[in-house]
Amino acid sequence: MLALSDFDFDFDFDFAFANAELPGLIAAVLIGLVMGSFLNVVIHRLPRMLERRWAAEAAAYVALPGDGTATAETDVGLAAPAPHDAQPYNLLVPRSQCPACGTPIRWIHNIPLLSWIALRGRCAACHAPISARYPLVELVTGLAFAAVFARHGVSAATLAWWGFIATVLALAFIDWNTTLLPDDLTLPLAWAGLIAAALGLSGVSLPDALWGAVAGYLSLWSVYWAFKLTTGKEGMGYGDFKLLAALGAWLGWQALIPLVLVASALGAAVGLLMKAKGTLREGRYVPFGPFLAFGGLLMWALGPHTVVQVLGLA
Repeated sequence: MLALSDFDFDFDFDFAFANAELPGLIAAVLIGLVMGSFLNVVIHRLPRMLERRWAAEAAAYVALPGDGTATAETDVGLAAPAPHDAQPYNLLVPRSQCPACGTPIRWIHNIPLLSWIALRGRCAACHAPISARYPLVELVTGLAFAAVFARHGVSAATLAWWGFIATVLALAFIDWNTTLLPDDLTLPLAWAGLIAAALGLSGVSLPDALWGAVAGYLSLWSVYWAFKLTTGKEGMGYGDFKLLAALGAWLGWQALIPLVLVASALGAAVGLLMKAKGTLREGRYVPFGPFLAFGGLLMWALGPHTVVQVLGLA
């Protein structure tokens, strides 16, 4: 049975902000806003980069061999995908552009948060609406970076937790938009959590981080297979296992139970609301990753001790 003494992540944000230097907090917010702007690029482009990679791999798989004979795949009617444009497409190129009209975005229209407000949420060229997700990601990242600085000040721990928060936010929005939790983010996040624990940057002991990663993965893996063997359907994706393993590596095994309870309750509430409104996507499901991400951020901000008390489990 878990004791409240097992949970030692609680944090007094009022005290921390009151004692943090104002210039440092302002700098942290500005860095967070810039990082949030970059995260918007990651959220938009990384799934498309993965699709291009998968299409290229599929094209290579079904391509005709050099002697001109058809492969088994082409014999059964699979057509090789069309080759991609030679133009590079990654997180740096091409320049950001309006999704509606394709006009490159000028630097003056790409200032985090302020440009969206000044343009009233519309493209400067075609006046098409710009999703409120962009300023939301920037604002949340800026505030979260300030909260990390308030706790850790100028330190390597601040850089480590900034990386954690940025990656978790990117994963949450990517999963919500595409139902993908890319290994390109989840696996480095898990390894980084173990390394941060080993270096004493996360405040979690290495054994707790290791067992957090193991328990995080195996718990959802077990639920997945139990559901599949019982119903014949898949209730979640493998990315959810990896994300919870990464969160366990950063937060320790003690955080997993309240984290999953929060994520499950919030996911169920949102799912019921979307069902009532008729806005569930095809397949009638809600991705679980965003709620795991929210639960992880909540565990970092408030600590499992506080969450356990709020849930009435203490």
